[in-house]
Amino acid sequence: MSASSRNLDRLETTFDHDGLVANAGLVVSATLMARLGLETLINRRVRTGSANPGRKLLTLVAAMLAGATHIDHVDMLRAGATQRVLGFVVAAPSTIGTFLRSFTFGHLRQLDAVLGQALARAWRLGAGPGATPLVIDLDSTICEVHGKNKHGAAYGYTRQLGYHPLLATRADPGEVLFSRLRKGSAGSARGVVRFVDELVAVLKRAGATGPMTVRGDAGFWSWKLIDRLNAHGIAWSITVTRHAAITNAIEAIPEAAWRDIAYTLGGQAQVAETTYTAGSRGTRRQVRLVVRRTRFTGAAQQRLWPDWRHHAFITNTTADAVAADEFHRNHAIVELAIRDLKEGAGAQHMPSGRFHANGAWLAAAVLAHNLNCWTLALADQPPATNRTLRTRLIALAATYVNRSGRPTLRLPARWPWAHAFTTALAAIRALPAPSG
Repeated sequence: MSASSRNLDRLETTFDHDGLVANAGLVVSATLMARLGLETLINRRVRTGSANPGRKLLTLVAAMLAGATHIDHVDMLRAGATQRVLGFVVAAPSTIGTFLRSFTFGHLRQLDAVLGQALARAWRLGAGPGATPLVIDLDSTICEVHGKNKHGAAYGYTRQLGYHPLLATRADPGEVLFSRLRKGSAGSARGVVRFVDELVAVLKRAGATGPMTVRGDAGFWSWKLIDRLNAHGIAWSITVTRHAAITNAIEAIPEAAWRDIAYTLGGQAQVAETTYTAGSRGTRRQVRLVVRRTRFTGAAQQRLWPDWRHHAFITNTTADAVAADEFHRNHAIVELAIRDLKEGAGAQHMPSGRFHANGAWLAAAVLAHNLNCWTLALADQPPATNRTLRTRLIALAATYVNRSGRPTLRLPARWPWAHAFTTALAAIRALPAPSG
């Protein structure tokens, strides 16, 4: 046995230090929660019949920020002196479970109002787009579950048992602007028209005054959605499915109209545009159709796949075809925001057997995710995933001590991201306190 191994074997372990804080970086998130006045806001707006809903929901949010994926993980906030960095009394896991089960459809709408007002407050503090253009990505995802006693869970088009929430994210920082939990059997576009109506109301109340553009994949292509976006004065860029009329429009594009773009390695890509005419006499409409085609250029691959593959979308934006195609391709970043919400903020697992309880869980995950986005924006720090932020700023061990009457967190010496932590905390503390 080596000397190092013997030393490790002699190391004693005890869980007896009441002054230790397991996730000391939560002080940054808790300070932002206080600046946004979230506990008071939740207490005023969420009326499930459960006492102190603010501290219960914020307990769940703080646990998600620290990596919780199950209700039992809330207990990590009750260890040592962790509660001292949060500013509210931490609820027990059993209390959180009872609280989530008290939600009904109406209570979820109250929670939507809380998230909308939290968004407005964060944007007023400087995290919002203001009058600059706002790009909104629409998408849905599958939150897979296990077990047959999950109310509303079903097998959808992916043949996975789970829920199928609808999400709208802001392109640049990846914050979730609006969300709605749906049954697992719901199609991609189910309820999207009403969803857009509510989304636009939330954004206008939050203070978005610049031009807006919605991007979506083929699952959201419908004239009802496009008509509603037009009614709201919102630009759109939406992928279309391939059917006979679309195929005919693509084949009618003259060869001279195609323009080379830098898009794929080991292949060739070109972009062109045309006009797609839909409907019959009396209901006929014409829209701009932009098409990207790709093919392999290597001899071996070209023998296997010699034909062009086409990707088409319709848009009412005014950029030229190459710029419009690049803009539309960037819709793919919505997958990064969804992955971050699921893997980094607790939305990967829906713990309850009750549908509305899981809707409240999703809302808590959205709030946790957005708090991280707002922290980075308000502290003027570069974008980072929730997992990276947790590693660098939140999952910090500290000792809570009293130095001459001043409570102090003693954090690890030589922490690589100490400057980022102190900068973020100072920036959040400099924000004005909530007015009411």
